[in-house]
Amino acid sequence: MTARAVDVTISGRVQGVFFRASCVQEARRLSVAGWVRNAPDGKVIGHFEGDADAVVALIDWCHEGPRHARVDDVDVREGAIQHCEGFDVR
Repeated sequence: MTARAVDVTISGRVQGVFFRASCVQEARRLSVAGWVRNAPDGKVIGHFEGDADAVVALIDWCHEGPRHARVDDVDVREGAIQHCEGFDVR
């Protein structure tokens, strides 16, 4: 397994549409560790780490998000492994 960590910022209509809860479900399905939270500016930010292919799959999911979301942009930056346990909302 090749480990990868990224920090993401998702913009658009991503708050109040179950984006975080849906992201947790998808991350757990993919066995990606990390966290996600709302930012004060209306964006959602997160940290994803785990198998490189699974992290890419979660990033791909973020481009669509849940049904009521409208994703305008997903900014992805390589991050440092934080050795997160599980995936949760912060």
